[in-house]
Amino acid sequence: MQQPLVSVIIPIYNVEKYLRECLDSVVNQTLREIEIILINDGSTDNCGKICDEYAAKDKRIIVIHKE
Repeated sequence: MQQPLVSVIIPIYNVEKYLRECLDSVVNQTLREIEIILINDGSTDNCGKICDEYAAKDKRIIVIHKE
């Protein structure tokens, strides 16, 4: 992967209903030289699992889990 030109930081807290749509939108941008940083701020729904699932499929995604 080339050095990222853009960093996209997405704060996440209990937004399971919208998260996949959000991540699909960012992952499918035409600019490929991006890093996507997901900050799961202690969600009590399945956001953490969804973030990890996307990170496993796309090396541009970095997940930070906060308590």
